[in-house]
Amino acid sequence: MIDDYLARIGQLIRDARQHRGWTQSQLAEALSTSQSAVNRIERGNQNISLEMIARIGEALDSEIVSLGYAGPMHLRVVGGRRLNGAIDVKTSKNACVALLCGSLLNSGRTVLRRVARIEEVFRILEVLNSIGVRTRWINEGADLEITPPAELDMDAIDLDAARRTRSIIMFLGPLMHRMNQFKIPYAGGCDLGTRTVEPHMMALRRFGLEVTATEGVYHATVTPGTSPDRPIVLTERGDTVTENALLAAARHDGTTVIRNASSNYMVQDLCFFLEQLGVRIDGVGTTTLTVHGVPEIDRDVDYSPSEDPVEAMSLIAAALVTESELTVRRVPLEFLEIELAVLEGMGLDHDLGPEYKADNGRTRLADLTVRPSKLEAPIDKIHPMPFPGLNIDNAPFFAAIAATAHGSTMIHDWVYDNRAIYLTDLNRLGGRLQLLDPHRVLVEGPTRWRAAEMMCPPALRPAVVVLLAMMAAEGTSVLRNVYVINRGYEDLAERLNSVGAQIETFRDI
Repeated sequence: MIDDYLARIGQLIRDARQHRGWTQSQLAEALSTSQSAVNRIERGNQNISLEMIARIGEALDSEIVSLGYAGPMHLRVVGGRRLNGAIDVKTSKNACVALLCGSLLNSGRTVLRRVARIEEVFRILEVLNSIGVRTRWINEGADLEITPPAELDMDAIDLDAARRTRSIIMFLGPLMHRMNQFKIPYAGGCDLGTRTVEPHMMALRRFGLEVTATEGVYHATVTPGTSPDRPIVLTERGDTVTENALLAAARHDGTTVIRNASSNYMVQDLCFFLEQLGVRIDGVGTTTLTVHGVPEIDRDVDYSPSEDPVEAMSLIAAALVTESELTVRRVPLEFLEIELAVLEGMGLDHDLGPEYKADNGRTRLADLTVRPSKLEAPIDKIHPMPFPGLNIDNAPFFAAIAATAHGSTMIHDWVYDNRAIYLTDLNRLGGRLQLLDPHRVLVEGPTRWRAAEMMCPPALRPAVVVLLAMMAAEGTSVLRNVYVINRGYEDLAERLNSVGAQIETFRDI
């Protein structure tokens, strides 16, 4: 019972610290204690007095001392409202996570600009802090500074944070350059069915990494001096698989060729970042990458990840589902061209502004104004493909869009085992979706959306799709336990409210 209360108190403190934008190290400094002590408190592994709780509350400007259970967060949505005005696309969640993992390659100081302040990033930061990496938000919380220690303390890794993110798998590539033996917990994240890590292992074995799995932990052993003797051919063109291979190749003293590589947005951002670290990469944006690695990296770097095309698609879908006129600014155009072409074929009414460069100097952006459109179901099915095809994470948004269109639309989400199943949650809101098998769903439109109260699907993109349908439904809906949305979107409810939505965040008493 005591351990349970300590864990609840620790979670409250962690939430308050993150809301303040502080790292564990900054809170420790304010309390005149150690970062490891703060880590133990937040994990519920240390007894804590009321005096210390009051001190923490004062430091964080939070009434932690009036203790209650920090239960799940919910959203109350008053639907049927039209959106208007303009909204900016935030930086890419997946790129920011890859860059945080990539910072482990560098012995110098890394500054990442406009990092997405989302739960997925917070979990990775907690893992980095627990093993000795110093991180702090700078420039009024807009940017993130990362400074690694001389030696990482893998025995102190925050297991709880690591298990709550699938991105922990991308620690394998950089860590193999820093130690010959280490352990990390199994990867977590969204519930999307079986997602094997074997493609990662097949690529990393070529650099001398062997992994055995026991009792929820990956045990990694590295054989120094091992070098790929031929090109690495990835068995799937996955984003994180490609990123892990890139991270391993970056500090490999030699040239590595990676074939069947993903050329998606987060992979390109990681390539641009590695180039700033002094790693030459040929073929960025193609499926064959040639990496000229360097054995040591010690540079002070400053990098700006580009905008998130999946968030941009979310905002475009929000405008279409609510029949609104909305300008979405800073859209990463080259990663949405297929989606926009499909929408144009369905009857999208929109204006596209002139192109300009993202802050990374490479990615093409444009401002897009979406107007209420009379949509017709597409002739062909909606099915994602690796870039430059329709983005795998954007396919779910077409379920809500197709539900507003006239006619029948087939959506074939062939990548994940369960995601199409979660899309049928739209039926609770008046949708007419028929699940044909675990990967295919038939959507009938148009839809007269109706309000409902329901649990949030356990997968990020279907959860947002449900939220968008609630925004279109007349009346008040409740979406319960929205942690999964906070994993991938920064202040989504507040930002949608800024352009006319009415969404309230609340917790149960």
